[in-house]
Amino acid sequence: MAESAKTTTDHNTIKKWAEARDGKPASVKGTGNGDEAGLLRINFPGYAEDNLEDITWEEFFEKFEEKKLAFLYQDEKDSRFSKLVRREK
Repeated sequence: MAESAKTTTDHNTIKKWAEARDGKPASVKGTGNGDEAGLLRINFPGYAEDNLEDITWEEFFEKFEEKKLAFLYQDEKDSRFSKLVRREK
């Protein structure tokens, strides 16, 4: 049975989850403004890489906090399901 999705704002949890699946912090090309990261994503090798540009974890989490996002994810070993959502108030 599949696990239900979890939500976190913990930077270490997000980074650890992504890196365990070879994911890297990224933004969607053309959505940033100058040095500012645009729409955030986790870039997995072989998935939509042409539309994404790698950014640092520092840039990722700076924008993550600025936009008050939360990370929705499935913690199954092979699952890459994740989504950035607005935090619950």
